[in-house]
Amino acid sequence: MHPLTILGLGTTTFVILVVVVLVVLAVLAALITRLLVTRGLRTPLAIRLVNKATERVVDLVKRPITIAVLDEVADVIQTGHYTRNVSDALVENHAELKALVAEKVREDPNVRLVGRMPGYGVVVDTVSETTLRVLVEMLGDPRMDELVSDLLRNNLQQIKRAVRERQHEAVRIDPPDESAPNHDGFRPVGS
Repeated sequence: MHPLTILGLGTTTFVILVVVVLVVLAVLAALITRLLVTRGLRTPLAIRLVNKATERVVDLVKRPITIAVLDEVADVIQTGHYTRNVSDALVENHAELKALVAEKVREDPNVRLVGRMPGYGVVVDTVSETTLRVLVEMLGDPRMDELVSDLLRNNLQQIKRAVRERQHEAVRIDPPDESAPNHDGFRPVGS
């Protein structure tokens, strides 16, 4: 007779039980280690072994779990209508967006002279209204949904490939330089 059937446990239940026991042991080991280190004592061998075993288990399961989660996310992304959601949000916030565009155009240093011309406000208002309307119509188009879905799917595939091949482990990421120009060549506000 199989040992799991003697205990009355199925395979899934047994695996979950083992994981829970390992997590509890890892937490206890971490707490004991912290307590001993704060008192200036050395961590006992058994606790160090539990800590190393925990690290190995985490290293073994994190990549497969990450890839499984990314697979699930990719499946969910392909069923969504994200551009329609953006379009709905634009329609919902139409007045605020129009005011924001007008404010940003007025504040732009390149339009100071043009801003004094008669009818400038009407032109900005018309251009803002037209731009928002065209943007809402584009985002409501099913072809845009397909484009965004493809873009997200391709990015997720690239991420999964990088995780499988451990590409991210070889790359050192430095924090962004706040004084450097952004992708448009403009410095951040306040620089």
